[in-house]
Amino acid sequence: MPLALPRPHRDDWRIAVGGLLGGVLLWGLGIHPRLGTDPLVLWHAPWAPLVPMAVTAACEPLRRGRPRLGLLIGTAALVLDTVTLGSVVTVVLYTDLMYAAVLYGTPAAARRIPWVTGMLTVLGGVVPAALWRDPQALLIGVGVGVVAFGPAATGALVRNHRDAAEAARLRAEQTALLAEMDRTQAVIAERARMARELHDMVANHLSAIAIHSTAALSIGDPRTSGEALAVIRENSVAGLAEMRRLIGILRDGSGDLEPAASPTLDGLDALVDGARANGLDVTFDAGHGPVPTPVGLAAYRIVQESLTNAMKHAAKGCVHIALRQADGTLGIRVTSPYRPGDTPRAPGSGAGLAGMRERAALLGGTFEAGPGDALWTVHATLPLTEGEPA
Repeated sequence: MPLALPRPHRDDWRIAVGGLLGGVLLWGLGIHPRLGTDPLVLWHAPWAPLVPMAVTAACEPLRRGRPRLGLLIGTAALVLDTVTLGSVVTVVLYTDLMYAAVLYGTPAAARRIPWVTGMLTVLGGVVPAALWRDPQALLIGVGVGVVAFGPAATGALVRNHRDAAEAARLRAEQTALLAEMDRTQAVIAERARMARELHDMVANHLSAIAIHSTAALSIGDPRTSGEALAVIRENSVAGLAEMRRLIGILRDGSGDLEPAASPTLDGLDALVDGARANGLDVTFDAGHGPVPTPVGLAAYRIVQESLTNAMKHAAKGCVHIALRQADGTLGIRVTSPYRPGDTPRAPGSGAGLAGMRERAALLGGTFEAGPGDALWTVHATLPLTEGEPA
């Protein structure tokens, strides 16, 4: 199928029509750049200047869609104009075609045309002056420069400014897009962090409340019910304190990744004592030295969530916690009795395992959890290369 010509811009039609009407007016008034006695005038018909002028005007609608084709036809029309009495409008329209060929043409044409016209300008002045030994011949080069090189250089200058402005606009859009992506990722990361904090802070206490409230409702012994209510009150107060701390974090505008009062490994003893108070049989074996603060927080939360899961799902038996520091890593291992088919003593959302896995991954560590040999095992390895020791 033949390629359809691009639809000309309406401004190009205006240039063509306006140039044609202006040229006809000058022709009607008998205004021509050359006299009939000029030796270059070979076509003396009075209407002859109208032909190249009409052809050049007809090329104007091509100045944006097909600028190279318009320039080639316009060049042929300009050569034809030189053997007639001529028209100033033909020359003016040709300069616009030269300008448009550089501005709207291909990048290769935009580089080549100013170079070619510049060479023609130099040769047009030097060669005739050397051959005729007449300095006046340099005016030929000046004429070529005004008609060809000047518009081409102007088009190149405008194109460079346009390309630079477009590149700056694209860079600004890319910068804005990257900034928006960074902002979105920061919001997502912060929401995930707060979700982990909220789950780890409150789930332990709420699980204990749910389990002991069930016991208080199902057992008719006033003494047992009183003990359960005491545990419920203790966990309610602790959970409320944790919630207040979390609200303080949310209201803090400092932008710190973790608050100064974040739990550390030094708080594991209190955490284990709380789990024992909630009815778990827990043994704790700690073999570690000072660790970076983020690692300590992650380890604390992993142990805390493991105890919460044991409280909700573990069978009767001992829960064992072991921390070992070796080869630049902190190893965490929590085992609890496991019996398939047991009904959980408190509902769970499944977010606990995901949160522990995320905490380990954020520090470049590993995390595994699953059943085996009648035990549910949680095993995490955290590298000790994050931050300063706590």
